[in-house]
Order: sequence, then structure tokens, then C-alpha cells
Amino acid sequence: MSTKEIRLLSVSAILGYGFPEASLKAGMARKPDMIGVDGGSVDPGPHYLGAGIPFCSPIAIKRDLRLMLHAAIEAGIPMVIGTCGGAGGNPHLDLVAGMARDIAREDGLSFKMALIRAEQDKAEIKRRIAAGGIHPLAHQPELTDAVVDRATRIVGMMGPEPFIEALDNGAQVVLAGRSSDPAPWAAMCIRAQLPPAPAWYAGKMLECGATPSIPKGHDSLFVTVRDDHMDCEPCNPIRRCTPLSIANHSLHENSSPIHHIEPGGMLDTSDCRFDALSDRAVRISGMKWNPAAQYTVKLEGVELAGYRAICVAGTRDPLLIGRLDHFLESVRAEVATKAAAFGATPDTYRLGFRVYGRDGVMAEREPKRDAEPHEVGFVIEVVSQQSREMAAAVLGVARANMLHTDFPGRLCREGNMAFPFSPSDIDVGPVYRFSVFHVADVADPCELFPIEYEMVR
Repeated sequence: MSTKEIRLLSVSAILGYGFPEASLKAGMARKPDMIGVDGGSVDPGPHYLGAGIPFCSPIAIKRDLRLMLHAAIEAGIPMVIGTCGGAGGNPHLDLVAGMARDIAREDGLSFKMALIRAEQDKAEIKRRIAAGGIHPLAHQPELTDAVVDRATRIVGMMGPEPFIEALDNGAQVVLAGRSSDPAPWAAMCIRAQLPPAPAWYAGKMLECGATPSIPKGHDSLFVTVRDDHMDCEPCNPIRRCTPLSIANHSLHENSSPIHHIEPGGMLDTSDCRFDALSDRAVRISGMKWNPAAQYTVKLEGVELAGYRAICVAGTRDPLLIGRLDHFLESVRAEVATKAAAFGATPDTYRLGFRVYGRDGVMAEREPKRDAEPHEVGFVIEVVSQQSREMAAAVLGVARANMLHTDFPGRLCREGNMAFPFSPSDIDVGPVYRFSVFHVADVADPCELFPIEYEMVR
């Protein structure tokens, strides 16, 4: 492995999003030193971490994983995946590890596999709280033992160091729980003695596959990293990296457009240059890395918030639309009275109306308050703190009153609403909310992330 150049292939934005096989073949023809993919994110919200299920289809995940495994084993290079299964808890990691074993058995593959766990022991978290080693992120309260006890699952977000340890110990397939999105690629570069600044920036590009290219799509990206720059080029000939597309991508998912906080430090992109090498490839240089005085690990945890049921409906009655707020308040009042009769008082549930066609996307932030739609759609939502059965019961009252509540000038004596589905009411199930968004001080970047090794045959 060269200490001056590392070639990295990212197959897609997330494992299970898919990618063209031709793009994988083109990327492998350029002889990468590593093939990888980001496996998940907090972007889809807290549900998947709480429920322990993936947000991509297992069928789609296994398809992508099979292609990657074959490519890596045939080329004799590492295959690395971070945040396996969407949220990076133990169930998510075990799901993808089980798929890797199944594929090996079905297709006759053999490899050494490392599993890096990110799910945290609650007793250890409480010990660190007592020692003063856990701190809240912006706008968060101090973490308490009670919050930890209520948490369904807590994960730590690892940096590159656990990946480096797994690779140093001979793992060809590295599957990790929750990790910083760029960390797997940064690990490969740092392990090869490349500076952290281009290593982290390369990871920033690779974490979303070909998203830094145009037209945007779930596809593969090839990045070559050197001491003071990197070159980015999509593997699919229909896509192009341009200075603008690269610069645009570097802004995403950060509160600052130029300062990107990562485990162990900050990537400073304020002096970056973006130079076109061709009409499809871009060279990025000028990034800087500022090490943190204290290495910290972000903790993410969720707790059960209740049980959700929803109903979809719509109307094009101009009289109802003209007094929509009054109508919804009437429905809300009817629900409060009738639901209380079977023990669902307003303090035990949340009733919400998302009004599409008026402000369903931005709610109270919608600036076009004077729009006059000819039809509106409703997503009626109930979240009950009591049970999923109570959520369904309150929703049934809300749906019936949306259908039949009267209003001045009403001409139709039957229903007010059109329902696109039967059954109209949908039991969504448990609802989770983020309850832990904190950082833990660590002396060793690997100490919260135990690694298991196995030979897969």
C-alpha cells in the first residue's frame, strides 16, 4: 500500500439504496485500495434506532452487500461499512453480519470479518455521568440517570480509530455500528500515513456515494487521496463532478459551511480550492485539520414516546376550506369530549392535522398564508402515551368527526371527506424520540467500541 496515494471506492449513498453494477465494475477496474459504503444515518429520525430495524429493505441491503463482497474478495482488498443497518445498534449490526455469513455460505466466499459494536452499556454511561465525563450538545439538558434508564437504546458514534484497529488485525470485511459517516474512509487514509485533513475531506465526499456529482443519483464515486489534495470522479459516465457540485456537497449536514466537527477535531474548509481536472473530475485542496484538545464521542439515544395511528383524507369543499381553522378546532373539541368518555383525556394523547395544500410541509413557518387552494389533503395523527389501542380509538373518533362535523353553509349532508384507502386508519405502532444527544470524554478513541473477529467460510 502506498503511503502517498490511496484510492477509495464508495458504491452508493447508503447500503440498500442501490447502485448500477456497471458503476461498480468501472470503479473496480481502477484498482481501489478499499471499497466501502455508509450504512445509515440519524436523518430518518429516531424510530429505527428505537425499534432495532433497518430503514432500507433487507432485500435491497443484501443485494448491495453481495456485490460488494464479491468485488472486495476477488480483488483482495478491504470492504468497510459504517453505521450498519441504518442506525448502528446491535440489532442493526447483527442483521448485516448475518447477511454476510449467509452470502459467504451461499456463494462459497471466505474472509476474516470484524464487527465493531457501538451500542453502549447503560451502567457504564451512568458511571461516566457521575464522573463528570458526559456533556450536553447545544440546547440539550444535562444527561441524567433517569434519562439513561428510559432509553430504549444508546449508541456511540465512532471515529476512524476502531476501523484502523480492525484493519491492523487483519480483517478484510469490517462491519461497524454507529460511526461518523466519513470515518471508514478517513481511517484507510490515516492508516496509510496520509494527513488527516485530506483524509476527512475525502470521507466527506465518499460518504454519500456519487451525490457530489451531477445529475444526482444513487451511484458510485471514486476518490484518489494524496498528501495535500484529492481527486473526485463518478464511476458512471452519465455523471460529472464539477467544482460547483463538489463545493455544494461540502456544505451539507453541518451548522457551519466551513467548519465540520468530527471525532477528534475539526475539518476547516475555509481555504479550499476546487479545480476541474476534466469535465468529469475535480481536484480539491487547501483543507486543514484542527485537533481537539479533548477527544469526545457523540452519544445518540432514544426513548419510547407513545403509539401512533394515522388516517389520510382530503376535501375540495370550498366552504369548508374557507373556514378550515374553525372547522379543525371544532373537530378537536369533539374529539376531546368523546375520547374522554373512554379514558383518553387530552393530556394523554396528541392530535395533529397536517394540511397539505396549505401548510403541510412548513406548518406555522409557511410564508404564503393567503393561498386559496381548491383542495387540501389531511394526515390526521394521534400519538397516545397509553397504548396503541388507545391511539386507534382516539383516531377513530377524529376520523368520524372530520367526516361529519357540521359548519355554516354546509350543503352536503353526508361526509365532508374523501378517503383514498380502506381501511382508512393505519396503526403505525411505537413512536420514539431522541433523548440523548451528548458527548463523552474518552482517553482512548476505541474504548467504547469493542471489536469481535471471526473467520467466515
